[in-house]
Amino acid sequence: MACWSLRGCDDEMREGCPHAIDPEEKCPLSCQYAKCDRSTYRATTDPALIFDLSIDRSAAAREVCTGCVFFLTNGPRL
Repeated sequence: MACWSLRGCDDEMREGCPHAIDPEEKCPLSCQYAKCDRSTYRATTDPALIFDLSIDRSAAAREVCTGCVFFLTNGPRL
């Protein structure tokens, strides 16, 4: 399973989370469990990646992934 498809919280936390109720809603940046501690995570500042329209950002379960170089270069395409 791709790292960007995981929410970061366990089943018990997910049961009470207002964001996890709707599978289409991403975990917000403000959620402490949505932060990424993987060695592959690196925030991008590259405008070409930020504005690339071919990236399927809906595949990311967390907002933090949509700004990650690893996701933007390896994630699914439309």
